[in-house]
Amino acid sequence: MFLFKKIAGVFLFPPGIFVTLLLCSSAWLFSRRNAKAASVNLFLGCLLWLFSTSPVADTMLRGLEYESAIPQSPKGDVIILLGGGAYDNVPDLSGAGSPSEEMMGRLITAARLQKRLNIPIIVSGGKVFKEREAEAPIVKRFLVDLGVPAGMIITEEKSRDTMENARNTVEICTRLGYHQPLLVTSAYHMRRAVLSFRKTGWEVVPFPADFRAIPGRRYGWQDYVPVMSDLKNSSLAMKEYAGLIFYRLVY
Repeated sequence: MFLFKKIAGVFLFPPGIFVTLLLCSSAWLFSRRNAKAASVNLFLGCLLWLFSTSPVADTMLRGLEYESAIPQSPKGDVIILLGGGAYDNVPDLSGAGSPSEEMMGRLITAARLQKRLNIPIIVSGGKVFKEREAEAPIVKRFLVDLGVPAGMIITEEKSRDTMENARNTVEICTRLGYHQPLLVTSAYHMRRAVLSFRKTGWEVVPFPADFRAIPGRRYGWQDYVPVMSDLKNSSLAMKEYAGLIFYRLVY
């Protein structure tokens, strides 16, 4: 009964329900002799299923994370923490607004690193749309709650994307005399982040966080059923590959 409940649940909720609908509609269209429409639905259903499985999501993420490694003896004079999204104005223990799930991995890594090295943190994250709140102040509040002294946190609230993160934090580092920044962001995002800083003429020490692809993972049957977390990881990876291509061509 437990196994049946788990399998049934997968195909009753997104993305499994959409896979089911596409495959069922494909079978119905084939029965109605509409082979072209049936083939399209079958292709879309299979594609959605594939991108919603762990092996496919992990493979895509590994292509982004394979170069990332956590330095064993990190050295630097400032930590640059790149924003990863926030829920502004939601209720929270110490105010309004909360970092996104993705940002929490970066934030906690930066707080632990700051405690170890006792160096300042530059938090970079503005508001992408004018009706939203800037991310950096929300992250600063969480860092303070985690024990990072408020005087050791510098907020940069204008950046809307990774390239602006690089340009604006480099300006702060130059103005304040920092020369060896440690860059904290998600492992899958690190390649584009480092590329952005190099485009400004700066080298940074990568300190990746929030790894998602498990090295040497062994897959069971349950890893081949469609789940939302794997679809999200596949989507993040596709967005990141597109971003890498765009940044190389445009900047």
